[in-house]
Amino acid sequence: MKTLKGKTAVITGAASGFGRELALLCAGEGMNVVLADVDEQGLEGTEALLKGAPALRVKTDVRKPEALDHLADKTYEKFGAAHLLFNNAGVACGGPTWSTTLDEWKWVLDVNLMGVINGIRSFVPRMLKQKGADAECHVVNTASVAGLISVPGSSVYCVSKHGVVTLSECLSLDLGLFKAPIGVSVLCPAFVNTGIGDAARNRPAELSNVNPMAKPFEDMAREATRKGKLSAGDVARATLAAVKENRFYILTHQNIMPSVEARFRDIFEGRAPTNMVPKARQ
Repeated sequence: MKTLKGKTAVITGAASGFGRELALLCAGEGMNVVLADVDEQGLEGTEALLKGAPALRVKTDVRKPEALDHLADKTYEKFGAAHLLFNNAGVACGGPTWSTTLDEWKWVLDVNLMGVINGIRSFVPRMLKQKGADAECHVVNTASVAGLISVPGSSVYCVSKHGVVTLSECLSLDLGLFKAPIGVSVLCPAFVNTGIGDAARNRPAELSNVNPMAKPFEDMAREATRKGKLSAGDVARATLAAVKENRFYILTHQNIMPSVEARFRDIFEGRAPTNMVPKARQ
């Protein structure tokens, strides 16, 4: 998608972090912007920063398929089409695999993986029906370098993000099989100070059973994100550039590549997984 002006971008997780920065960039490109999140106050803050650009704000819990259907209905009612979909909402928690609670598995997988699935299910069939100038579309799914490597103390997060990577690959292959004019990208950043370390602020009360061994792992992750050299704005700019270039893999942190290569060498050579923490957290 080289021409964005006048098109419509839909962004989940738009109340902060990558979502907010993507909204600002899309508005700057002259796009209509649809903002979705469970955090209504954060959504209001993002909309205020758009300074009057055409926008629609919809409180959306991506865990619920009916919420994404509602978001799509509202988008098409107001703007008549959706051209750029950012399945970006995400949460995180940490701790050893064996002490991760069922509540954490449900919460993280429902947001990080099912949220992307719900977005695809609600929007892509409608995109496929768009004709003429509205036919060209693009889907960006936010994964993580945790979708390309395996990190100790992060099993639930890594499982969710590995799922997003392969889901995105399959979506791209499926759309290619049908010769659909819809591009796909998967965003795989490393540590960026986006506020995801405080995702528990939006955690449902009915899923509050936490991993009793999480604290040292989550503290380490918060410190790593705080020290991240790239900003959410840097990642958003790289993401929009990839959309314009129709580039599938968006790896914003090149220092992670040796860790990705090491994982595949583990597979090729049949050896036990290499601990990626030192390289992944530079």
